[in-house]
Amino acid sequence: MKDSIFADDHTGFGRPPKRTRPRTKDRPDYSALPLGRVVTIDRGRYRLVVDGAEVTATKARALGRKSVIVGDVVRLDGDISGRAGSLARIAEVEPRQTVLRRTADDDDAYERPIVANADQLVIVTALADPEPRMGMIDRILVAGYEAGLEPILALTKSDLASPDELIAAYEPLGIPCLVMQRGDNLTPLLAHLAGRVSVLIGHSGVGKSTLVNALIPEADRQTGQVNEVTGKGRHTSSSAIALELPGGGWVIDTPGLRSFGLKHVDPDHVIAAFSDLGGLSEACPRGCTHRADQPECALDEAVAVGRLSPGRLESFRRMELSRTDW
Repeated sequence: MKDSIFADDHTGFGRPPKRTRPRTKDRPDYSALPLGRVVTIDRGRYRLVVDGAEVTATKARALGRKSVIVGDVVRLDGDISGRAGSLARIAEVEPRQTVLRRTADDDDAYERPIVANADQLVIVTALADPEPRMGMIDRILVAGYEAGLEPILALTKSDLASPDELIAAYEPLGIPCLVMQRGDNLTPLLAHLAGRVSVLIGHSGVGKSTLVNALIPEADRQTGQVNEVTGKGRHTSSSAIALELPGGGWVIDTPGLRSFGLKHVDPDHVIAAFSDLGGLSEACPRGCTHRADQPECALDEAVAVGRLSPGRLESFRRMELSRTDW
């Protein structure tokens, strides 16, 4: 599958067609232009932060249709004053450090980049109303590991149900599990967010926007209710938005998800995301899938001799099962 997410924007300046006389052979140099961070996108207009001021911009024609996403750091020309009616132009996208992406379903070949340049993934999951979906959590984790993001599990609505089952499932993976309910002191969460670029992602109705409003009151993100008949949350955030935390760092609120396809993920990268398992798996026989029915899997042997905890292997294998139909 062709992947243009990390493509060099300069590739748009290819060899001129035959029987044409190009004005110059030199590619444009945008390195002296000011930098801005894309914080949200609305109907072809890009809102950015440049030196603390908000700027509205369009995109240069040479850039591809999906070449700019929330979180991108870009070079700007035009009017970057931020005055009413002013309009800048995104001339170039700086190389991305990370890209979190998904497909709509496992058989969908079209990749959907969600956010660029985040370094931390906060998976927001309600303990009830709606019920937690471990399969969804596992899939988001796989995509997060593929993108090189450090995961955190934020368990909301702890006044409605116990977090013990989810904590037991994910702590063996070394994932911090933060338990909270409406009105709680968010100091523990803020300690994880400070100075980081964190993307909040999860199923619709789990309380992402409520959490963002508690962290940044002036954000005024719209919140919604869970449908009593279907048990599913309503989409209240229609687009991703990056918001700066008062104490430093950024949080990126994303629209609620109903599905998370992993067609874009190379299955071989899943085991590589776990540094300890990756080293142990080198002793596996060729073609080993590391599942429980595999004979002579080195991961089972590592558990038997005490080099790997059974809980961590069980958690990894549950995540492996989430990619059965890739």
